[in-house]
Amino acid sequence: MLLSMTGFGEARCQENGLTVSIEIRTINSRYFKLSVRSSEGYSSLEPQIEEAIRKTVHRGTIQVNLRVDRQRPAEDFRINLEVLQRYHRQLQEVQNKWGAKSELSLGALLPLPGVVEESVVPHDMSAAWPTIGRTLERAMENLGHMRAEEGRAMTADLAANCRTVADNLAKIEVRAPVVVDDYRARLHDRLQKVLQEYAVALEPADLIREVSLYADRADISEEIVRLRSHVEQFLGILKVPESAGRKLEFLTQEMVREANTIGSKANDVEIARQVIDIKTAIERIREMIQNIE
Repeated sequence: MLLSMTGFGEARCQENGLTVSIEIRTINSRYFKLSVRSSEGYSSLEPQIEEAIRKTVHRGTIQVNLRVDRQRPAEDFRINLEVLQRYHRQLQEVQNKWGAKSELSLGALLPLPGVVEESVVPHDMSAAWPTIGRTLERAMENLGHMRAEEGRAMTADLAANCRTVADNLAKIEVRAPVVVDDYRARLHDRLQKVLQEYAVALEPADLIREVSLYADRADISEEIVRLRSHVEQFLGILKVPESAGRKLEFLTQEMVREANTIGSKANDVEIARQVIDIKTAIERIREMIQNIE
């Protein structure tokens, strides 16, 4: 099954005092490129994140946004009594000076700078990995569903374009022998007109030799066979379980090569039209497989 390199997946998990949110975006690229943006202190988990992603994503540009919010216990905070007392004393002095009668609220003093201090306690970030890992797995599953859905749509489109190539190739195969016959007739007529002017007889052997040389130069039977083989291989790869973007890229390049050769060797207007249709279909194939893993 083909997989699109473009997709999006997200997941959120809340457990063990942690709230983990993960977003994954993927876009097409020839190689594996990972970019991780995480909450402060969690960048050390990037190797584990990359290892988990590489199990299902083999190439493309992957952007991971990791946000971790940890519930802080009360022990992580301390009221600085000395600062609190200073604020209280200064406010009382202001009240006495202005003659204010309102009572000072403790709740109004706590938000003031320096009253509540947050203790800097080092945390073991690796201890959060089980929760982060499970969240990442769910996000990857959602990403996989989207990539597979787009892959199925592209598979149908690629198969349709391959059929277009095959249909036009069949028309070329029918037309190819006629090209030599037409050339023989045109050459014979032209030579007859020229030779009549000079009263010279045309030797059949000379005509046969010239037509044979042309037939050899314009022979596209091998190119037709190879192009048909490439199309059949391409359709076969579309049916296999694993995604094979690189193989499809190679086959597409070979299809372009054979189509160009057919167009240059055939020297026929009708075949040229079929070649244009073939190359148009191959170009659509080439553009699509840029986004296949």
